[in-house]
Amino acid sequence: MKNFNRAVAACGHPMVSGAAAEILNSGGNAFDAVIAAGFAGTVAEPSLTSLGGGGFLLARTAQPLEGKRDILFDFFVDTPGLGLKNGELEPHFFPVTVHFPGSDQDFNVGLGSVAVPGNLKGFLHVHRRLGRLPLAKVLKPAIRLARDGVLVSESQAYFLSLLEPIMTSSETGRKLYSSNNSFVACGDLLTNPESADFLEQLPEDMGHGFYHGPVADKIGDEMSRGQGLLTAEDLAAYQVVEREPLAAGYRDFTLLTNPLPAMGGSLLALAFALLDKVPMANMVCDSVEHLELLAGLMIEVDRLRDEGVTRISARQGAGISRSFSRGTTHMSVSDIEGNVASMTCSNGEGSGYFAPGTGIMLNNMMGEDDLHPDGFHASPPGQRVASMMSPSMLLRNEQVELVIGSGGSKRIRTALLQVISRLVDFGVSVQEAVEAPRMHWDGGRLQMEPGFPETAIKALAKQRPVNLWPGRDVYFGGVHAVIPGREGAGDPRRGGAVSVVDFL
Repeated sequence: MKNFNRAVAACGHPMVSGAAAEILNSGGNAFDAVIAAGFAGTVAEPSLTSLGGGGFLLARTAQPLEGKRDILFDFFVDTPGLGLKNGELEPHFFPVTVHFPGSDQDFNVGLGSVAVPGNLKGFLHVHRRLGRLPLAKVLKPAIRLARDGVLVSESQAYFLSLLEPIMTSSETGRKLYSSNNSFVACGDLLTNPESADFLEQLPEDMGHGFYHGPVADKIGDEMSRGQGLLTAEDLAAYQVVEREPLAAGYRDFTLLTNPLPAMGGSLLALAFALLDKVPMANMVCDSVEHLELLAGLMIEVDRLRDEGVTRISARQGAGISRSFSRGTTHMSVSDIEGNVASMTCSNGEGSGYFAPGTGIMLNNMMGEDDLHPDGFHASPPGQRVASMMSPSMLLRNEQVELVIGSGGSKRIRTALLQVISRLVDFGVSVQEAVEAPRMHWDGGRLQMEPGFPETAIKALAKQRPVNLWPGRDVYFGGVHAVIPGREGAGDPRRGGAVSVVDFL
C-alpha cells in the first residue's frame, strides 16, 4: 500500500471534480469524495446522470474490509412490475426524436420507460460502507449547486440541446430547463430548488421516503394512472449488490473491472486477453500495422460477443438482460491513503418523468430497443439489467497504477481498450492517451475520429467500410482517469475536468 501527498479526482465537469476535491480537502477519503461527486454530477450533468438512474462503483480500499480490499458495488436498474398482473406488464411510452449531428434517432420515453432506479440507494450504501465524513458534509457541494445554481458549460449545453424534447416534456422539466419559452443555453444559471430540498433531508431520511415512504407511494400512484410499470413494491424491493470484481491479466498488469451480469467488463477483459498474445514492443503507435490490429481485434470481439451472449443467456436465463448505457458519466478518485474509486452512472436519455417533489428525473431504460431484442418487458420484474459500463482499475504488483472508466454505451469498452493500450504499450502520458483519436467498429463500419495518419486511414478503408468523422465527438466515449498520487485526465469529448489536492 502506498501513501501519497496528492489526491486526484477526474470527472465530467469542473464543479463535479471540484466537489470531490472539496471533500478530500476536508478530511474525506476517496469514497466520501466520489459520492460527493456523484451527487454533484446529478446537478451539474443532468443530461448524463440522475439519482433516478443506475450505476456501478469499483472500490479498492487501503486496508482490508472484512478480509477483502476490492468490491464492485452494483446499483444498476432492475426491471419493474412487481405486484402487477401479466396483463398489466405492457409498457406504455412514446417516441421522441433526438437530432444528433448527421442523423436522427428515436428514443422511447414517458412513464412506461422507467426502470427501478438504483443510484440514490447505491450512493447512500457506498457512503455508509466506506465513507468517513458525515453524510451532511458530503452532500454540501451538491446542495449548494442545486440551490445557488451552476453555470451551464458548453458541453452540457450541447448534451441538453440534444435532449430538449425529453427535458421539457413535463411541466417540471419546462420550469427547470426553459425560461420565457427559451431553452437553457451555455452560460445560463441552472438551479433545482426541489433537488436541494430533497438532498438536505437525506441525512435524516436516508432515502427511506424515496424507496419506502411518501415519495415511493406517489411514484406508484402516478405510474398506475399513467400506465407506467414502476411500482411502490419495486422501489421497496430494490437492493444494492456487492460483487467480486472481474480480474484479468494484461502484460505485467492486472485489470480489475465490472463482472457479470454487466457485459462491458467481460468484453474488455476478452479484448485484452486477445491483445496480450500480440507482441507490440516494436510496433509504432497509429501505424498501419497498429490500427489494422485494433480494427481486427474489435471485429473479433464483436463476433465472440454475439456467440457469448447466446451462451450466457442459455446458462443463466432471464437473470441477464441485454446491455445498456447511453447518457453516462464517470468519476475516478484517489486519496493520499491509497483508497481509490471508479464510478460510472447513467440515466439513459431520461424518461421526462420527475419523482414528485424531488427534482429528480427518472431513467428511460425500459424504452430502449436494443435493451429488449425479444420484445419490451420480456424479462420478469425484479431482474438486474446488464450494462456496458466498465469502471476499472489497472494494478501492477498489487499497487493501483490507473483508475479509469468512461461513458459511451457500446463505445465504452473500445475507448478504454485504446486508452489503456496507449499507456501500457506505448508509454504515452495519461492526458495524451485520453485525447488521442479513437475508432470503433459498429458492426458494419469502422467509425474513426480525425487525427489518424492519412496512410493508415486509406489502408483501413481498403479492407472495410470507414466513416471518418469531421471532429472529435461524444460518440467515442468520455474517459476520465487518475494515476494515484500523480495526475488525472479529463476527456474533452465530455467536458472532463481534473482537480488536485496537495497535502504537505
